Amino acid sequence: MKLHFTKMTGAGNDFVMVDNRDLSLSPLLTKEAIAHLCDRRFGIGGDGLIAVEPAAAGGEVRMRYYNSDGGEAEMCGNGARCFTAFVHQLTDSSSPDLRFETLAGIIHGHVHADGSITIQLTDPKDMKLHAIPSSEILPTPVHFVNTGVPHAVAFLDNVEDIDIMKLGAHLRYHEAFAPAGANANFARVLAPQHLKLRTYERGVEAETLACGTGMTATALLHAELTGVSSPIQLDVAGGCTLSVEFEKMADGSYRHITLTGPAVVVFEGVISLPD
Repeated sequence: MKLHFTKMTGAGNDFVMVDNRDLSLSPLLTKEAIAHLCDRRFGIGGDGLIAVEPAAAGGEVRMRYYNSDGGEAEMCGNGARCFTAFVHQLTDSSSPDLRFETLAGIIHGHVHADGSITIQLTDPKDMKLHAIPSSEILPTPVHFVNTGVPHAVAFLDNVEDIDIMKLGAHLRYHEAFAPAGANANFARVLAPQHLKLRTYERGVEAETLACGTGMTATALLHAELTGVSSPIQLDVAGGCTLSVEFEKMADGSYRHITLTGPAVVVFEGVISLPD
């Protein structure tokens, strides 16, 4: 079968986008087929696949997100921005706003006149400072928060020269985050409201050029540790700078969290699904 797709990137985090509003693709999008489509040598190539499906629980549409290994994940921040732009184009909507469902809850997207996208994420949960103490492997404490998906964050003086495959896998599979595991983020503070970030993503099992929920997790943990106020800018490996905004409430919780950055169509095409 021929599959029509759009390839998009959100700050270097790239995705295969498909329209499954009639659910005709559902039987074809097996774990193996998704992994093949995301393969950078034999498929389209991408950090994940995102399908637009009909709404079921209060949104206008539903976002289904699959990592490049074919496994479904709760949400993806950069993917959610691409999803907002893709649906806006798909439906030729005159409204800049979109309310859509994910496994992490309802997400709100907004298309700006300059083409950038803001998404309002679900409230974070399970924040834990010093979830892992410093060690010989990583001589700094590791913190944790779930921003739709679980994230471990370490703040370092240097992120350019680290062995991210080794350290990323160490945190991703650490017993402190079992059984689900966690994405691993390594951040350097450039200024009080400006960070540099590298991310090893669960399900991709490698470094990605950007991770939206990882940026959000890192910004919130930085704010919690230092008391810095919103907004926080983050430079990512893809060469882009994105912005995380939030409100810290009187009870210490974080609400009204948004992530703003690019979402760009790379190309469109047709590919044959594997037998």
